[in-house]
Amino acid sequence: MYQINNFAQRADLDDALASRVAEILSTAITKSGKASIAVSGGSTPKGFFAALSNKDIDWQNVTVTLADERWVAIDSDASNTRLVHENLLQNKAVKANFFHLKQGEELTQQTLSDLNMAVKATYLPLDVVILGMGEDGHTASLFPCSEQISTALAQDNNDALMKVVPETAPHDRITFTYAHLAMSKNVFLHLCGEGKKVVLDKALAGDSQKEMPIRAFLQNSDINTQVYWAQ
Repeated sequence: MYQINNFAQRADLDDALASRVAEILSTAITKSGKASIAVSGGSTPKGFFAALSNKDIDWQNVTVTLADERWVAIDSDASNTRLVHENLLQNKAVKANFFHLKQGEELTQQTLSDLNMAVKATYLPLDVVILGMGEDGHTASLFPCSEQISTALAQDNNDALMKVVPETAPHDRITFTYAHLAMSKNVFLHLCGEGKKVVLDKALAGDSQKEMPIRAFLQNSDINTQVYWAQ
């Protein structure tokens, strides 16, 4: 299930999404004493990050993590961790906790096991998930071109995090699996530009999830995916 929310300007989208997310996080803190959010990388969320970072939230009780990360050095231009630190963990949000997906030099099975144990024990289900979408319909690092796509999309996958090696994009990746992203009751798909609207329309017109993994979120009646789109 999905709902499309259209905005005339990206700034309007950023403000509306930040206000909605802040409300959800604050409600979670009131109810449970803590809140968690997984965000995505790229240039699209920068304005949203800036708007959210200025919201009056009890940030010291919020844990921020990533839906996926490239296995690169944190100071790399390709690092989503760096993007989040420079654009979201600023202003009032500087007090938030950050759960690193990229830990250590190599993405070993032991590293994955340790990360899975930590995230399952502490942060799941995520209170908020902010997804992006690539031109090929991938979201997080659920790449249709990867050998791991069937496992990544499996609804009975017990792993919250897994390694993905895309064939059409650089760098090995660590990503939350579909099964564990889908546990969140608040899934948002953040898109900007006509190009992404074309991709979204294509995703809505077909049904093969392996062809376009974003369909797993858009077509599941148990997931209320809120699409936020602006020109």
